[in-house]
Amino acid sequence: MNLTKQEYKDLTGAVSPKTHKLKNSLLAFLFGGIICTAGEGLYKLFEMTGLREDQVKMAVPVTLITLGALLTGLKIYNRLAKYGGAGTLVPITGFANAIVAPAMEFKSEGHIMGIGAKMFAIAGPVLVFGIASSVIYGIILCLVEVLT
Repeated sequence: MNLTKQEYKDLTGAVSPKTHKLKNSLLAFLFGGIICTAGEGLYKLFEMTGLREDQVKMAVPVTLITLGALLTGLKIYNRLAKYGGAGTLVPITGFANAIVAPAMEFKSEGHIMGIGAKMFAIAGPVLVFGIASSVIYGIILCLVEVLT
C-alpha cells in the first residue's frame, strides 16, 4: 500500500480518537489547583502547629512527595492522572509519581534489578536518594522538634 503524506494524514486522523482540548485543559487546571490548594492547606496546618517558617517550607514538599508516592503505591494516583492529565504531572506530587510508578511496574523483577534499576533509569540515583533522605530527615527533624 503506497500512500501519499496527505492520504496517510487523513487515514490516521480518521482512526485516531478525538481530543477534547478545552475539557482536558480545564481538568488539568482543576486537578493542579486542587493539589496546590492542598499544599497551601498543609502550609497553614504546619504553621498552626507552631513550626518555624523554614520548617514549614520543608515540611510541605516532604509531605506532598510522600503522599504522591503513597497514592502511586496504592494505585490511586494513576487513576487521578487519567482524568487530571498534566494537572497531576506538573506539581511535586507528579515528580514522586514519576519515580514510584516505574518501580511498582517492575517490582516482580526483584528489589535490585526491578525496583532499584527502574527508579534509577527514570529519575537518576541522586533524585531517588535525595527524596528518601529528605523524607527521613524531615521525620527526624519533626520528632526532634516535638520532643524538645
